[in-house]
Amino acid sequence: MSDIAPVIKRLEEAASLAPSGYALAFHIRYTSPTFLLQAYPKAWTAYYSLHALVMADPTVAWGFTHEGACRWSDLSEDPSRVMERAADHGLKYGMVCATETEGSRSFGSFARDDREFTDAEMASLVKVLNDLHEATRDIENLSTDAIETLRKMSVNYAKG
Repeated sequence: MSDIAPVIKRLEEAASLAPSGYALAFHIRYTSPTFLLQAYPKAWTAYYSLHALVMADPTVAWGFTHEGACRWSDLSEDPSRVMERAADHGLKYGMVCATETEGSRSFGSFARDDREFTDAEMASLVKVLNDLHEATRDIENLSTDAIETLRKMSVNYAKG
């Protein structure tokens, strides 16, 4: 079994729990993640990029300043209406979670269109994020094939 198999398994779990998609940023240093994986609908990611919403996204702000998990509906400030715009693209309900170890931060945002995430689903997604954060922590310990697979999956890839 390759060292990428557990990562793929966790991403599949995230996809099953977040049917409207997700975005995962791993090992953010300054403002750039080592890996940025997005599985949101293409229309949303294009709109989000076109309008540079990352600068106003309350899930991103939360991910940089908190650890743990939070439902999108509990985020307090969204003057640019990012969450409303997301809902217009089918991302009506969601959660964000974040972790940090040894100065390396990772966070993820997950969406669905039918209902809020349950507490159990949120706990599962926090575990997914923590496991993936740990699995991708030491890029030098990943095989060349694993790094290449993650690079191909990644929206943004920066070497260690």
